[in-house]
Amino acid sequence: MKSTKIAVLFAAAGLSASAFATDGYFSDGYGMTAKGMGGAATAMAKDAFGGANNPASMVWVGDRLDVGVDLFSPRRSAERSGSPAGIDTNGAVSSDSNLFAIPEFGYNKLLGWDMSDGVSVYGNGGMNTNYQGGQIAGGPGTVCNGFNPGHASYNMLCGTGNLGINLIQLIVAPTFSMKINNDNSVGVSLLVGYQKFAAQGLDGFQGFTSSPATFSTNNNLTNRGYDSSHGYGLRLGWMGKMSDVVTLGASYTSKMIMSKFDNYKDLFPAEGMFDMPETFNLGIAYKASPAVTIAADFQRINYSGITSIANPSTNIGNSVAGTGYTVGSLGCDTCRGFGWSDVNVFKLGVEYQYSQNLTLRAGYNHTDNPISNRDVTFNIIAPGVVQDHMTLGFTYGLSKDSELTMAYMHAFENSVQGSSLYNAFGVPAGTETIKMYQDSIGIAYGVKF
Repeated sequence: MKSTKIAVLFAAAGLSASAFATDGYFSDGYGMTAKGMGGAATAMAKDAFGGANNPASMVWVGDRLDVGVDLFSPRRSAERSGSPAGIDTNGAVSSDSNLFAIPEFGYNKLLGWDMSDGVSVYGNGGMNTNYQGGQIAGGPGTVCNGFNPGHASYNMLCGTGNLGINLIQLIVAPTFSMKINNDNSVGVSLLVGYQKFAAQGLDGFQGFTSSPATFSTNNNLTNRGYDSSHGYGLRLGWMGKMSDVVTLGASYTSKMIMSKFDNYKDLFPAEGMFDMPETFNLGIAYKASPAVTIAADFQRINYSGITSIANPSTNIGNSVAGTGYTVGSLGCDTCRGFGWSDVNVFKLGVEYQYSQNLTLRAGYNHTDNPISNRDVTFNIIAPGVVQDHMTLGFTYGLSKDSELTMAYMHAFENSVQGSSLYNAFGVPAGTETIKMYQDSIGIAYGVKF
C-alpha cells in the first residue's frame, strides 16, 4: 500500500539517528500529543500513531498525516569507589554523545465510515553509552591486566579504548482498524522490526566467552562494528466509548521475534538473541468538561521474556561450578545478561482546550526501575534507571486542516548503587553507581485531508 511505502522511505532516512527511551528502553510516549500527556494514549484518538499506542484508535482520527522529530538528551554517568584493588574511577565518568534526533511518522486513511488503513513508524532504544577509556591504570600486576593483559590503561570494565554500546530499534506498523458499532472499535498492527547494535571496549570480558582462544582475540564479543537483525510481531487493540465523557482502551503487543546478532553471539545469551518484549496497555480518558480531558494509562513491559535482557549478570551459564568468571558464562541460554525485571508504568495526562486554536497539555509518567543493585556492573553500559518524568505540550491550529504540536519532557535523575561484580571474582572492587537524567523537546506537523 502507498502509505507503507512512504513509511519505509521515511524509516530508511531515519536509521542513522539513534532512538532512545525512558521507560526502561521504551519511549515515555509515541507521538507528540502523547508525549505532552506523559505518554497516556491508549484511550485517546488524536493522531496517526495508533500503530504504536492502540491500533483501534486509528478509525476515529480520520484522514491525516503526522511527521515530527524529537531532540533527546540523556545524561549518563558511572563511578566505582571504595576499591582497595586500585580500580576506582576517581569520580564519575560521564557518557559522551548526549543529543540525538528521533524521527516519527504516521499516516491514516479512512475506508468508508467504519474502517481505516494506516501506518505508524516509531523507535525504541535507550541502551546507548560512550565512555572514554583510560580511567584505570594498567601494567603488570594490576587487576585489569589479569583480565585483559598487556595494556597501559583500561576503561571501567577492564577493556581497552572507549566503552559503550548502541542499540537502535525501528518499528514500522501497518495498521487496520474498524468500528464494530457506533461506540466500539478494534484494530491490528503488523509490527515489522529492524534493529542495529554495536559494542566497544568490552574485551575485559574475553575470558567469559565460550571460546577465548587468546585475550587478544575479540571473537564475537566486542568491537565488531554494527550488526543488524529483523523480525515481526503483532499489536491488537480495542477502544470503547462508555458514555459521552468516558472512553476506555486496551492493547496487547506480542513479543517480537528477531533474528540474532551473529557478530555479538559471545555477548548476548542464546548466541546473540535480542527479541523485543511483550507489553500490554490499559487506558481511560475522562472528559471532565467541554474543554478539559484527563487520561491515564497502565502499561506492563515483560522484560523477563527476553533472556538477553532478563538473565542476571551473576549467572555463570555453562562454566564449571566455582570458576566464577571463566569460560562459558557469556553467550549461552543461561549465561549472564543485564538482569532487567518486568516493569509497571503509570501515565497521567491532562489536556485543556484554551481556545479554538490552542490546546495545552501536561503529564506525569512513573515507571519501575528494571535494574537492581545486583546488576549495576553490567548496566554501566545500559543505565536505564530513570523513573519519574514530567511533560508539557501544546497543539496550535495553523488552519482548519493543519496543526503544529510540541512536547517537552524532563526525566529526573535517578541512581542505583551496588556491590561491584568484580567482588565475586575475588577482586576487592568496592561499590559502583550508575546515574541518568534526561530532557527532550519535540515538534510535529499534522495535516488533515
